[in-house]
Amino acid sequence: MLYGRYSFHNTFLDDAVLPHYKGSTFRGVFGHALKSVACALKRQDCSSCLLREKCVYAFVFEIRPSEESRTDHQQGMLPAERRRIAAPPHPYVLEPPLDPRRSYLQGESFDFGLILFGQANDYLPYFVYALEQMGQLGIGRQRDHSRARFFLQSVTAANTTLYDSRERSLQSGRFAEDLMNPDFPDTRNHNPCDSLEVTLLTPLRLKYENRLEADLPFHVLIRSALRRISSLCRYYGRGEPALDYRGLVERARGIKVERSGLHWFDWKRYSNRQDQSMLMGGLTGSIRYCGPLTEFLPLLRFCEKTHLGKQTTFGLGKISLNATKP
Repeated sequence: MLYGRYSFHNTFLDDAVLPHYKGSTFRGVFGHALKSVACALKRQDCSSCLLREKCVYAFVFEIRPSEESRTDHQQGMLPAERRRIAAPPHPYVLEPPLDPRRSYLQGESFDFGLILFGQANDYLPYFVYALEQMGQLGIGRQRDHSRARFFLQSVTAANTTLYDSRERSLQSGRFAEDLMNPDFPDTRNHNPCDSLEVTLLTPLRLKYENRLEADLPFHVLIRSALRRISSLCRYYGRGEPALDYRGLVERARGIKVERSGLHWFDWKRYSNRQDQSMLMGGLTGSIRYCGPLTEFLPLLRFCEKTHLGKQTTFGLGKISLNATKP
């Protein structure tokens, strides 16, 4: 699966006040900006639009399952997992600044990241232009409650400058890496691990048995990782990896929580589609597991790059791992 991570470097043109968690602010304005630059038939509903099959906005925001994806051919997955990935995941993640500060002054810089999966990397110029337009629309608010504008200075990937505002041109070439499917039935070539600390850098929202979890047993974490891997690889890679889904979940039940410093973090976002404020919550902090963890590391390393859980497009579910050998 092609995986591209791009850093956007910006400068505020106005004083700005942003929410504590900035992901939903970025996501809402980004949708408007992308539609404004990509939509040819401005008043056309996406579901009936003649151009939807070739439209970058529809591909990113109005994605729907193909006929093949509706078939139940995910052999080895639990029925609940099969149902949960019926809808394709969105092919992007917006990573807002992790800095909890809320106030910025005119002229101050701030960065955010954009992750693209699969074919979405081919549309990078659209994303750059849309995020440049997002700066003109503004984010957050000023003291008079209007949005604060920013200026896109440059875009980089792996320390290479792809776009510079002075030249206003985007380098050609492939800047995405091939993120391999984590199908590792043989763990002999992997360093052994019996202790693993997982840090939740942004709120993690996981549902287990149709309810949001306020704690994180290891098997719940692995179930979420398997759903994320299976869905991303199916829609944007070379197909689902050949994993022992049932066996992995059962073996994950044997992993113990050694120490937990997790807590629940609530935040609000406004949904334009539903025209209401929504209370969002997720787990933050860190947790340490102990046990035979080696076979699970490739799965979690994959998700360390791609995020996991619900609302990943907002930047939720960003994790980091610290594994130790026996």
